[in-house]
Amino acid sequence: MPSKNWQAYIAFVCVILGFLLVVQFRTQEYIGKITLPTRRLEDLTDMLRKTESERDLLEKEVVALRQQLARVVEGEHMLGTVRQELEKVKMAAGLTELKGPGVVVVLNDSRKQAQPGESPELFLVHDEDLLKTANELFAAGADAVAINGQRLVATSEVRCAGPTISVNNTRIGPPYTIVAIGDPVTLENALRMREGIIDTLRAWGIEVKITRMPEVIVPAYKGSIYFHYAKSVDKGGN
Repeated sequence: MPSKNWQAYIAFVCVILGFLLVVQFRTQEYIGKITLPTRRLEDLTDMLRKTESERDLLEKEVVALRQQLARVVEGEHMLGTVRQELEKVKMAAGLTELKGPGVVVVLNDSRKQAQPGESPELFLVHDEDLLKTANELFAAGADAVAINGQRLVATSEVRCAGPTISVNNTRIGPPYTIVAIGDPVTLENALRMREGIIDTLRAWGIEVKITRMPEVIVPAYKGSIYFHYAKSVDKGGN
């Protein structure tokens, strides 16, 4: 009986040891299984932090780029405004070819023969006749006027040059074609005003033809626009 008790005791101890070994093995296996996900989680955490940092940098770059774009758009808008104003200035200075409704006035020397005691000069178109006609058109609201293709601007001259007339230092001869942009009816009525320039010219037999046009073209001024002596006045008083 003692021998059987001892064998039973040994068997019991072996069972206990086996159970403990199984428990230890399962525990280590479980720890191994939960260790890998923990490391993976740490890696993901690091990646998330880096991603958030990169996102913050990208957001800052986006803000900076948007600010640059806003400045560029504002600059383009200002440039467009400047270009529009420059175009207006060029138009006012006569440096741009223009088109619009208007009139075409043709003046030609008279075919009448001078009578004894009359000067033949009285039956010719003179520089002052062209100048008065142009001034009448401007006074009637003409936006632009040209004589034989020469645009009239602030520095233009219309003067006698021997047997010809000089406009913008360019000699021209009859027939003289004056083109003006403006309201055709208003421009023609201004020229046909009683005892006006047209009546005066026709009194000496000067041939005058006025045609209303739905569209005429006035060329740009081609002369010099440089000022050799004049200077702008500084508003600061210097």
